Amino acid sequence: MSAPTEKPTKKQLKADHPTWCPGCGDFAVLASFFNVVQKLGIPHEKIVCVAGIGCSSRFPYFVNTHGIHFIHGRALPLATGISLSRPDLHVFVFGGDGDGYSIGGNHLNHAARKNVNLSYVVMDNQVYGLTKNQTSPTTPIGRRSKTDPRGSIDLPINPMSQLVASGATFIARTHAVQVKHMNEMFERAILHPGFAVVETLSECTMFYPGAFDDGIPRKGGTFDLVDESARDMTSTSEAMALAEETEHAPPGKFGVYLESHRPTKNELENQWLIDAQAKTADLVQKDLLRQRFAAMR
Repeated sequence: MSAPTEKPTKKQLKADHPTWCPGCGDFAVLASFFNVVQKLGIPHEKIVCVAGIGCSSRFPYFVNTHGIHFIHGRALPLATGISLSRPDLHVFVFGGDGDGYSIGGNHLNHAARKNVNLSYVVMDNQVYGLTKNQTSPTTPIGRRSKTDPRGSIDLPINPMSQLVASGATFIARTHAVQVKHMNEMFERAILHPGFAVVETLSECTMFYPGAFDDGIPRKGGTFDLVDESARDMTSTSEAMALAEETEHAPPGKFGVYLESHRPTKNELENQWLIDAQAKTADLVQKDLLRQRFAAMR
């Protein structure tokens, strides 16, 4: 992380007023993002927000930074290019369960295994909200929607186990109602060198109200935290066991599931460039182009 210059203010970071429905969990996610960015003192001009399509993917409109609202499911490959070409920037990707786990699921797997240096926040509401109540990849079996009027019959994916299997080096899970915890998870994800993902349960009050009440103590639920002192945070097998617990005993555990370190794609590609340039130190760019064109004949 680059050394902070002048801390951005909330007034500088805010853009258009969010257009989410009243009570949407994404409001809390946005506020948490503002809080953490201010706390870490990330220079305003070094922040990039990228998103795909969906309610949560409107994020770049509401943040006054460099931002791109990209096509459905393709936010991660675009963000990868930004991260690799501009390593001085802090790249943030925002999306929902549909954008990230359905049409963008393959890109999630590859960005994770490559360990691209960026932070990805998935606002999971277990429903397609922007298109008005269709079954999403994380919708529980039996829940009725416009696409499943008799109830969903398809097994929902387990985002946590998928992330562990894909090779992400920082994987966390939080709840939009638990703001203090969400702030902590976002901060740790931002400071992590590599591909960091925070699965955030964010209620759709319009089409799936009460979906995550089992994780809210004041509504009779439980908010159990991962005990990091009792486990190996670099162990994929232990992280997978936690993921399976989440699937079979909801609401599961909240906190960091995995935190490991290996070279990022950014570091590996940069070293590759350094090695290549060392072999051609005496040649100018025009000479390199002439050699390349000659080899193509």
